[in-house]
Amino acid sequence: MALKDTIEKLQQIDLSEIDLNDLDFSAAGQWPKPVQGIAGGLVFALVVALGYFLLISDMQNTLGQRQSEEQSLRSDFETKYMQSANLESYRQQAKEMELKFESILRQLPSDTEIPGLIEDISGVGAKNGLTFSKIDLLPERVLEYYVEKPIQIEVTGSYHDLGAFVSDIATLSRIVTLHDFDISPSGSQRDGRGLLKMAVRAKTYRYKGD
Repeated sequence: MALKDTIEKLQQIDLSEIDLNDLDFSAAGQWPKPVQGIAGGLVFALVVALGYFLLISDMQNTLGQRQSEEQSLRSDFETKYMQSANLESYRQQAKEMELKFESILRQLPSDTEIPGLIEDISGVGAKNGLTFSKIDLLPERVLEYYVEKPIQIEVTGSYHDLGAFVSDIATLSRIVTLHDFDISPSGSQRDGRGLLKMAVRAKTYRYKGD
């Protein structure tokens, strides 16, 4: 009944008759109960609004930042977890790459092995019935990661002998590549067949690292 009475009293108040200038805020306790209720409601609403904007709004902004940070940390954790889960696989791949690299390095002759390489090339030519007119070392070229060591070769033989020679060079234990082919008639014959003269530049390589 008290709430009903209060509502009825509020309805009976003519707000136009209330002159705020006549209100003595220092004696607010002596105001009519409905006016006290309205004033209390306004104060409460003001306190709630100020609390929201000063406290809750700031806390919501902080919460949003923390949620963004949480999402970023989750993504970072998932990435690192996947990396750690595959760590052993990465190590195995790195080990295999290192072994392959060492295998390639073993195919690159050192300075002391160049004479042996030239002997191997000469042996391949002799096996295929070629006659050498030149096999000379040329000045090496120093590149960023390796040293290029050219060898100028001139041989004479039949077409098939030259083809077999080029094929067998590719099977040597050391890496040798052939460049700048120049094939022309030699003017000589063997077994009634004309021979060819081939000039070619062979290149082998040496790694610059330790």
